[in-house]
Amino acid sequence: MLLDALIDLIPELNKAFLETIYMVAISLFVAVLAGLPLGILLFVTDRGLFLENTVVKSVLGFIVNMIRSIPFVILLVGLLPLTKLITGTTIGPTAASVSLSVAAVPFFARIVETSLREIEKGVIEAAVAVGATPWMIIKDVLLPEARPGIMHGITITTISLVGYSAMAGIVGGGGIGDLAIRFGYYRYDNTVMITTIVILICLVQIIQFVGDRIARLVDKR
Repeated sequence: MLLDALIDLIPELNKAFLETIYMVAISLFVAVLAGLPLGILLFVTDRGLFLENTVVKSVLGFIVNMIRSIPFVILLVGLLPLTKLITGTTIGPTAASVSLSVAAVPFFARIVETSLREIEKGVIEAAVAVGATPWMIIKDVLLPEARPGIMHGITITTISLVGYSAMAGIVGGGGIGDLAIRFGYYRYDNTVMITTIVILICLVQIIQFVGDRIARLVDKR
């Protein structure tokens, strides 16, 4: 009986799984594309660094903290008008990717900033002393030195996005979370609920394993 139920569920599970991967991939791409330079800017404009700028640091820090302080479920609902404007709809995985991206960018930016702070100040000071330009310091010193930390940050962000994508099911965002809510919660189907939980656990374990391996490979220090 249980096996039959699982077999009948396979098409829905496949669709939900692919939707989750789709949402996470789009959001992660946006997070890295926007969060990496934002994190670098937060770091290099800090006090005592080569692009020190209190105003820029304060404004960016305030915006990042403001977005991060909003629980994702509230952010998801609050961004529905923006989602509608960008995608033309408020349901489906593409629509959910808007809120996921907005949540992921400041999250990843802070991780990048933290990774850069772990670099020894002497390395940066030596680069400044030999006359390296800000771009050269960022490209040839900061990014190579912080590469393992940034890779771990990408892993953490990806795992967080998997969790956030499950919440997107509340507003019809699709994915595994939507399947768990529609079938597991509303229909009191424990088989669906347990199956989705197992899938999410396995997915997170795989992401963590791959991320750790890549971080070790890129660590040339």
